[in-house]
Amino acid sequence: MAGAGAGAGVGSLSGSDRQILATVNTVASSLSLLGSGFIVLCYLLFKDLRKFSFKLVFYLALSDLLCSFFNIIGDPSTGFFCYAQGYSTHFFCVASFLWTTTIAFTLHRTVVQHKADVEDLEPVFHLYVWGTSLVMTIMRSIGNHHAHIRAWCWAQTGRSGKLVHFVTFYAPLWGAILYNGFTYLQVIRMLKNATRMAAGMSDRAQQSDARPDMRALNRWGYYPLILIGSWAFGTINRIHDLIEPGHKIFWLSFLDVGTAALMGLFNSIAYGLNSSVRRAICERVDLFWPEQLRRLDLPLRSSKVRGKEQESEMVPLKVQEQQQ
Repeated sequence: MAGAGAGAGVGSLSGSDRQILATVNTVASSLSLLGSGFIVLCYLLFKDLRKFSFKLVFYLALSDLLCSFFNIIGDPSTGFFCYAQGYSTHFFCVASFLWTTTIAFTLHRTVVQHKADVEDLEPVFHLYVWGTSLVMTIMRSIGNHHAHIRAWCWAQTGRSGKLVHFVTFYAPLWGAILYNGFTYLQVIRMLKNATRMAAGMSDRAQQSDARPDMRALNRWGYYPLILIGSWAFGTINRIHDLIEPGHKIFWLSFLDVGTAALMGLFNSIAYGLNSSVRRAICERVDLFWPEQLRRLDLPLRSSKVRGKEQESEMVPLKVQEQQQ
C-alpha cells in the first residue's frame, strides 16, 4: 500500500516484483473502491438508511473510498503530489479503522450500558477520528526520510522512519483491534444471555423471531477479524523489515499489499450489506418490477419479505424497544 503500509517494505525488491505488487495494489484497491462506493451511494440514495447507526457505516465507507482512491493513484509525480498521496492515504486508512471503533462503542453503549445518547456523541466521534488521524499523519513526517520508489510514494527508507510508521499506524491499528474484540465480546455475551433468558419464558414462535437477531450477533463476532485479516501480513512484514531491513520476502509483501488494499471491500460487505441495505435495494427494485412477476415468490421478493422481519443489524430490536 503506497501510503499506509506496503511501500515501506518494497525497497530492495526487483523491478518486476515491485511492478507485480503495484498491479495487485491497483486491482485490490479498485475492488475496495467499488465496494465502499456502493455503500456511500446507497446512503445518499435511500433516505431510510440515514439513521445514526448506518451514518457511522457511511463515514467508514467514505474513509475506505478515499483511502482506496489515493492507493489507485499510484505514482502522480516525484514531488509534491507524491507526498500529498502518501499523507492522504495514511490519513484516510487510519480514519477507516478508527470509525470501526466508534461503531463498536455505539453498540456497547446502547446494548450493554443501555444509553440512548449516542447520537449526541457524533461531534465527539468526528473530533476523535479526524483529529487522531491528522495527529498520526503529522507525527509520521517528523524526523523521517522519505523516498520515491517507482509506484510507491512516501516509502520509509531509514530505521527511524520505519519505527515512526509502526508507532503512527500499526500501534493504533492493533489498539483498535483489541478494543473492538473486547467490546464485541461483551455485547455478544450480554445479548446471548438475554436471549437465553427470554427463550426460557417464551413460546416457540417468539424464539423463532429471535433467530435473525442471533444471526446478527454471529456477524458481529467477525468484525474484529476484518482488521486482523487485512493487516496481519502487513504487521508481520513491518516487523520482519525492522529485524532484517536488507532482506525482503516477496510472497509476504504480496499478501501484505493484497489484503491491506482489500480492507474497504471487506468493510463494505460486513458493515454495509446488512438487512436494512438489502431491504432498501429490494424496495427500490420492486418499483420497477413487472406486475406479472410481483405475484411470483421469486428470490428477490423473498429476500425483501425476510428483510422486513429484521431490524437494523447495528441495533437489535430488543434494544430499540427499550429506547422507546
